[in-house]
Amino acid sequence: VQLQASGGGLVQAGGSLRLSCAASVRTFSRYAMGWFRQAPGNEREFVAVISGSGTNTHYADSVKGRFTISRDNIKNTVYLQMNSLKPEDTAVYYCACSWALSQSATDMNYWGKGTLVTVSS
Repeated sequence: VQLQASGGGLVQAGGSLRLSCAASVRTFSRYAMGWFRQAPGNEREFVAVISGSGTNTHYADSVKGRFTISRDNIKNTVYLQMNSLKPEDTAVYYCACSWALSQSATDMNYWGKGTLVTVSS
């Protein structure tokens, strides 16, 4: 499984970005997909996760109401729509997949390379 994240960049506080993560796997819909982020000097933290069917989603409290995770099982892609961005959202964002729906980084089976999101104040 290969995951390729894209869509990061520099945005002003209050702005929006949409991250994408394309997966090269035949059984994409069997995997739960998650987004995690890591700011300099911090541990990697959970952001959002979506079940294989897209029915179930979970968010970190810090992004709830501002971020939306979604997926397109035809395009083998998961998205993270980020609105009302704050400087504290600045981090490298990683997509990951797992067999089971989980918010724990240790449960992820595969990881993509990150994409940097920088939010200026």
